[in-house]
Amino acid sequence: MAVRVRIAPSPTGNLHIGTARTAVFNWLFARHHNGKFILRVEDTDEARSRPEYTENIKSGLTWLGLTWDEGPFFQTQRLDRYKQAIQNLLDKDLAYPCYCTPEELDQMREQQKAQGLAPRYDNRHRNLTTEQKQTYEAEGRKPVIRFKIDDDREIVWQDLIRGEVSWKGSDLGGDMVVARTAENPEDTFGQPLYNLAVVVDDIDMEISHVIRGEDHIANTAKQILLYEAMGAKVPEFAHTPLILNQDGRKLSKRDGVTSIDDFRKMGFLPEALANYMTLLGWTPPDSTEEIFSLETAAQKFSLERVNKAGAKFDWAKLDWLNSQYLHEMPAEKLVELLVPYWQEAGYGVNLESDRPWLESLTAMIAPSLTRLADAAQESRLLFGRAVEYSDEAVSLLKQEGVEAIVREVIEAISTHVNFDLDTAKTIIKQVTKSQKVKKGLVMRSLRAGLTGELHGPDLIQSWLLLHQKGLDRIRLQSALGEIKS
Repeated sequence: MAVRVRIAPSPTGNLHIGTARTAVFNWLFARHHNGKFILRVEDTDEARSRPEYTENIKSGLTWLGLTWDEGPFFQTQRLDRYKQAIQNLLDKDLAYPCYCTPEELDQMREQQKAQGLAPRYDNRHRNLTTEQKQTYEAEGRKPVIRFKIDDDREIVWQDLIRGEVSWKGSDLGGDMVVARTAENPEDTFGQPLYNLAVVVDDIDMEISHVIRGEDHIANTAKQILLYEAMGAKVPEFAHTPLILNQDGRKLSKRDGVTSIDDFRKMGFLPEALANYMTLLGWTPPDSTEEIFSLETAAQKFSLERVNKAGAKFDWAKLDWLNSQYLHEMPAEKLVELLVPYWQEAGYGVNLESDRPWLESLTAMIAPSLTRLADAAQESRLLFGRAVEYSDEAVSLLKQEGVEAIVREVIEAISTHVNFDLDTAKTIIKQVTKSQKVKKGLVMRSLRAGLTGELHGPDLIQSWLLLHQKGLDRIRLQSALGEIKS
């Protein structure tokens, strides 16, 4: 069997982490079996669909490395095909017009609720006579189209993740609406609904495996009936676990960041995020393996190793993975990713003119980065920002002998034309000897004076970068003022 899978997002919002994870699993499955990964945009909800959301979905998938082989296909360009399928169901007496008003449906549900019954359509218009239909139409009623569901039918399929799954027809809510009322008086029916459109699409696109979230299981039961009614082969189904928050509930907008755009802006690398999403519900054959590319994961991916239980989103794990990718990235590549964050912080960065300096800065701060966005904070004092002295830095600066250390360093800086690593080390050695203090005190005094902190990136590298910008003497003069205050 030729493997053909699809991701079919609705462009009613930005690409969600849950949709992206489903796309990852589909992509891995397709690549593992040398199959096709298809992008389909389910945009029949015209009131909420937006072109900008479609572009966001496409750019998000591309950013993650989830290239598609066919598409994107748009449901709004296939409306005639859906209407043809609906008419075929009507012609076969597998569907019918339902003229119930919203008020009648509400009253029906209230009665069911009062009797302690689950709300469902009671199929009251399934067998209307021609005269009854004409009467309703004369009243100006416009029908929806409902697909007949046999309450006595049991729908069973072998889910590739969950094993055997079965649903009773009586638990599907009665005959299913597959088309809205027609807006055009000349039309028999209106816009097709999700369950009908998705089945027609999957048939026409020869989808072999439908891999999607477990929240679609009830839809699967309904769709299997539609496949059968249309005389089509039913694809294989696999229902993946939902992504959960730390409280065990489905991850939602209430949890804050949920769109791929949000993760990108926070400074996560696409390779790290894609890597993390493969682990959200799937366990590789070597369970100790955690860092791998999509291509590597595809070689080992199987639906048998996808968990049934929900996958809790773990920020600490994602941060750790991202840091591993950042720490392995060459400075000349990483610097290009950091520039937008420095620019957003207002640091006035120019990559073309400042590249050597910026690459040195990047190499210094890279080991401390967890996210790209951390770079602004980690390097703020090296971009000429005014020093704010911590309490412990002030306490150190006011210690006996520190003022003399700072003054001698300032004087020594001005006597060296060529200032490099060896120069900095020589100055520290000379000051230590002349002031008759321990080297540690000189180093701490320098760090406090140059950065306002007693902890941070490599001191000598920080000093060299500040000197190249002419900031080291200015910072130490400021420290003298703090000592005198």
